[in-house]
Amino acid sequence: MSYFAGNLVRMTDTPARLLSLLSLLQTPREWPGSELAERLRVSSRTIRRDIERLRDLGYPVEATLGAEGGYRLVAGAAMPPLLLDDEEAVAIAVGLRAGAGHAIEGVEEASVRALAKLEQVLPSRLRRRVGALQSATTALTRGDGASVDPRTLTTMASAVAGPERLRFAYRAGDGARSRRLVEPYRLVSTGSRWYLVAYDLEREDWRTFRVDRVAEAFATGARFAPRELPMDPREFVRGGLRGAQTYPVEVTFAAGPAELPAWLRASAVPAADAGTRVRFESADAPEWLAARLALTGVPFTVHTPPALSTAAHALGTRLTASGTGSGTGADAGTGTGTGTGT
Repeated sequence: MSYFAGNLVRMTDTPARLLSLLSLLQTPREWPGSELAERLRVSSRTIRRDIERLRDLGYPVEATLGAEGGYRLVAGAAMPPLLLDDEEAVAIAVGLRAGAGHAIEGVEEASVRALAKLEQVLPSRLRRRVGALQSATTALTRGDGASVDPRTLTTMASAVAGPERLRFAYRAGDGARSRRLVEPYRLVSTGSRWYLVAYDLEREDWRTFRVDRVAEAFATGARFAPRELPMDPREFVRGGLRGAQTYPVEVTFAAGPAELPAWLRASAVPAADAGTRVRFESADAPEWLAARLALTGVPFTVHTPPALSTAAHALGTRLTASGTGSGTGADAGTGTGTGTGT
């Protein structure tokens, strides 16, 4: 990735000039050929040749007819490399860190991949700006402190892609601390937490690590031949969660499976009295799980556990008292009133 090519001053250098031209065209407007020529201090004929070069490279540049003529970059069949100026690069990095660090459902894994690519090429001065913005802001997220440092995620993602051995400090659920040397295999998001699936070299076995409990992660530089995990990494994480302090959840939604998010559709079956029933294991606090269920926008009834029904009632009451009327949360809260814990 390149940054603002307008800073390049050797317009007699064709590659530099093409980068400058591409940077201008990626601004969402139409550029008269004469204005491009003036900006780049070349002739209109050179601009036409450069436009053809960009098209040969796969950039869909559209030309308009007229006395002046104009050029603009349009959507193509594939996305070509983007050119970003400093402000754009910082804004995107901060946004991706937010999406990755808090496991925003549906975009979390893509956020980490994109962030790892972007931060690998960010100049140090821009990394400092991104870090300063990140440290000066905070996001309102779940109350159990499960957000993670995006730098840890990008370090892990890069090590997985390497593949490269990884060292880090780890705090277990009981508070015990250790240092680990692992061969990272996959990062897995549950929608509320991040987990690293890796082969622990000292314990000679596969392990799952909660990323919010990881500190001081760094890639060692030692490459390795990836081992074959005996199952899908998502199933491996689910198995670990079942072995942890989890509880069974059973909820009926007043809608078909297609109206539910992907994390619920995986365990959905048609309910006997209409709607959709879901059964799954959860390690989330009942208050947080109630909020996630309410965000589906579909009324639901909690059958088990009683603590989840209580939490959903409380959430609905608070939202109604806040003046939300018949909004999503209020519907969900009243819909859980019939939960019996059976």
